[in-house]
Amino acid sequence: MILARVVGTVVATRKDPRLEGKKLLILKPISPEGKDEAGYVVSVDTVSAGVGERVIAVAGSSARMAEGCKDTPVDNSIIGIVDEVHLD
Repeated sequence: MILARVVGTVVATRKDPRLEGKKLLILKPISPEGKDEAGYVVSVDTVSAGVGERVIAVAGSSARMAEGCKDTPVDNSIIGIVDEVHLD
């Protein structure tokens, strides 16, 4: 799992039919303190996240287990919207 911030959207008019109706968002991985980390990830949104929100995302086979992603060609799915992060 990774923590990330939603920074944008992807519009694809031509895509695999199994992705029809799925919202694709661009994520910027962040540290638990909220600092940006390297790179970007395109992720399928399963929780109605919006730009600017902190989210939890999963990759690989876990991404295909998210709600509505079974038998879908995805490698990353947003599975939660983060309210708070506490470090001990």
